Amino acid sequence: MTSEKTTSADEASSSGSRRDPSGQRRRRGWLTFLRDVVVIILIAVLVSFLVKTFLVRSFYIPSGSMEDTLHIDDRILVDEITPRFGGYDRGDIVVFRDPGGWLPPSSDPARAPFVEGVEWVLSLVGLAAPDSDDHLVKRIIGLPGDHVVCCNALGQITINGVAIDETDYIKVPSGESAASGEPFDVVVPDDRLWVLGDNRYSSRDSRFNQDQPGEGFVPIENVVGRAFLITWPLDRFGMLDFHHDDFSGVPAPSEEEPAP
Repeated sequence: MTSEKTTSADEASSSGSRRDPSGQRRRRGWLTFLRDVVVIILIAVLVSFLVKTFLVRSFYIPSGSMEDTLHIDDRILVDEITPRFGGYDRGDIVVFRDPGGWLPPSSDPARAPFVEGVEWVLSLVGLAAPDSDDHLVKRIIGLPGDHVVCCNALGQITINGVAIDETDYIKVPSGESAASGEPFDVVVPDDRLWVLGDNRYSSRDSRFNQDQPGEGFVPIENVVGRAFLITWPLDRFGMLDFHHDDFSGVPAPSEEEPAP
């Protein structure tokens, strides 16, 4: 009897030993799987972070100053890399940091740490844009050296003596025809831009910030990039039109012709 018990115990021990490696393999398999998932997630976050930092960023539109081109709560993608190599053109729609005094002081309501953390993570990968309220979006009208005047006898803006037809994209109230309700006559300094909103009578743009330290001009270093795509809502999904053709007849600043 003793021998039989011992044999049975040995068999049980042997059977347990045979099961053990299989269980360890399964555990190692799950750990390897979890490790791979974490690595993939980290790589995805890193790639998204690099894309957002150096290539493309997402912003939402908080106001109607660019209607009807951009509507409130539209989400847009901003190209950060092309302008760094190719510069900017008249007509480009750009997102830029407040040059100082353009935006009213903001007082964000306190939010739960969890909400702040989620938004921070989403902003890393470009799925949230918590700093949209600290930026502005406008259309470039004047480049460095340009002489920009409004308005001529037809109510048009002239750049270096040549009138531009903005009827394709600006929004003016019924009964108004001038491209701006505020007259101006400026020469854009080096490394600066003169920008206006498409909703021309409802945009606090360069015209209304001439009493600020920057005199209404936007330093090029403040520009995040050029908006190029509406991503949301889906029924407005599509590329943005810069209307470069409307500015094609404008000469270089040194070639300015006398205004008629």
